[in-house]
Amino acid sequence: MLLLHSWWGLTGGVRQLADRLADEGYTVLAPDMNDGKLFIDPLDAEAGLAASDANRLARMTLSSVELLAERAVRPGIGIVGMSMGASLGLWASIRVPENVAAVAAFYGTQTIDFAGARAAYQLHYADRDEFMDADEVALMEATIALEGLALEVHRYPGTQHWFFELGRPEYDSAAAELAWDRLSVFLSAGLGG
Repeated sequence: MLLLHSWWGLTGGVRQLADRLADEGYTVLAPDMNDGKLFIDPLDAEAGLAASDANRLARMTLSSVELLAERAVRPGIGIVGMSMGASLGLWASIRVPENVAAVAAFYGTQTIDFAGARAAYQLHYADRDEFMDADEVALMEATIALEGLALEVHRYPGTQHWFFELGRPEYDSAAAELAWDRLSVFLSAGLGG
């Protein structure tokens, strides 16, 4: 299982999620895409992402997928990503489709073509999300569906971007637990139980 964090960095909440996935029986890799930097303020996090080398983020994502795929018991790995990590996970599923079986994306999109992808997708969206463009979301959902790929879409009333991330002010425990239940079932089905 590849766990890709949002622009906040590899926070304690992300580490707890990694532990929770490991408790479900998955081998979890959660790379630190921010080189140890943790952000609290959205403006600082946005500036940190803008200063990041996009090629480095892409290389880290692909090398993480390849490392896990080499060690996988069954063909294909799962990716769980949040925001920035969701976008990277969706992108990886298109770039190395032979290695990715399931992608769960929390409040993230990708605007490239999903032709050739093989993964099953589960998309989680907040109700009130200033960071997500509704047209971009609709286009991505339509593109995935047109490819005939398995797709689940879940929206969580009354929530905001980062509702799934423990430790964030936007965290919504009820929505996060519902999302966890859905995620657990999805990953079990998508990765062969």
